Amino acid sequence: MRRLTLFIICLYLTACASDSGTPVKDFFGGISDYFHGGADNSEPPAKLADYTEEVKVDTLWDETIGVGADDQSLKLVPAIGFGKILAADKNGLVQARDLTTGKLIWEAEAQDAREKDVHFSGGPGIGAGTAILGSSDAEVVALNIETGATLWKSTVSSEVLSVPVIAHGIVVVRTIDGAIVAFDEKTGKKLWHYEQTIPALSVRGVSAPLIVEDKVICGYDSGKLIALRLEDGKYVWETSVAMPSGRSEVERLVDLDVDPVEEAGVIYVASYQGGISAVTQSNGEVTWRNPEISSHTGLSKDSQYLYLSDSEGDLVQIEQQSGRSLWKQKELHQRQLTAPAVYGSYVVVGDYDGYVHWLSNSDGRQLGRIRITHAAIDTKPLVVDDIVYVYAKDGTLAALKANLP
Repeated sequence: MRRLTLFIICLYLTACASDSGTPVKDFFGGISDYFHGGADNSEPPAKLADYTEEVKVDTLWDETIGVGADDQSLKLVPAIGFGKILAADKNGLVQARDLTTGKLIWEAEAQDAREKDVHFSGGPGIGAGTAILGSSDAEVVALNIETGATLWKSTVSSEVLSVPVIAHGIVVVRTIDGAIVAFDEKTGKKLWHYEQTIPALSVRGVSAPLIVEDKVICGYDSGKLIALRLEDGKYVWETSVAMPSGRSEVERLVDLDVDPVEEAGVIYVASYQGGISAVTQSNGEVTWRNPEISSHTGLSKDSQYLYLSDSEGDLVQIEQQSGRSLWKQKELHQRQLTAPAVYGSYVVVGDYDGYVHWLSNSDGRQLGRIRITHAAIDTKPLVVDDIVYVYAKDGTLAALKANLP
């Protein structure tokens, strides 16, 4: 029965909105309806309200990358490097396109040793001339970023559901069974392996490792943040940043599935139900906790503030020094917002219905919006040179630019 319950939880957590615009059921309501046949009591997403347009958003180009995530909950995100934007779909297709025009530079269709399609689930991550992706078949694939040719493949213990990260010639991969594995970027040789036990019940998904100086920082479903030495995987420190509370196992979920971010030697990390915390990267000391604001979507930063799509479906600005919430944008409530992207005076988020929203970083007010598709957008927008790149679950990849109306 416990395995069945876990399956149902994962099913509802990983489902996405239908093309008709109907949102998925929330975590608890969906489980209740499955077992008891009751009505859906979850809050509906806010309808888009009229606003004063202060920014006009134009589509510079849009293309389609295969089937995208094909309505699955994966960590297939676009990556930018070497003058290109790369994106992958779940069936093993990878494309490199020109940043300015969207013109196809190369495409590759990865296959495994049995000449079957690789099912990509995480990536790409960009290294020194390589693009690294992970698969749901427990494979890691390295491609030449200039040609798309396969450089090497290696196996890991389970599905890779986060973006591989690369630094100093070392590829670090996180798998859903709690393992962190490091490879030589050039050869694919396995350098080290670290593993930690994960709870029997958890939300589907894992955070990507964060490399800061000579450390690999990684969050776990237990609410613990750990630091390992990049060179050899040796343990450096461990700290609990989210404390389970509540009577049931569901109420006690505190997964650290949000990719941590770093600013000026401080790591910021959010938990599914256990709040947001600031941790000193050198020794793991927790400098502050805000237990009132949680997230399983993501956060971003500028030099002073954090921006977070919270568990209530709202966008929040948080002061980095204290963890204090400064403003909350409620007009997009329950629209299943992506992690926000920050640039200049703007904050940009995508939603479940294919809209991309421009907001003010000073007070969160709506400045502009554009719809690029009818499918959900669940990956954090990317910003390069005032152009915003957005990747939707149906494979739509678009380049957007904001101008004064």
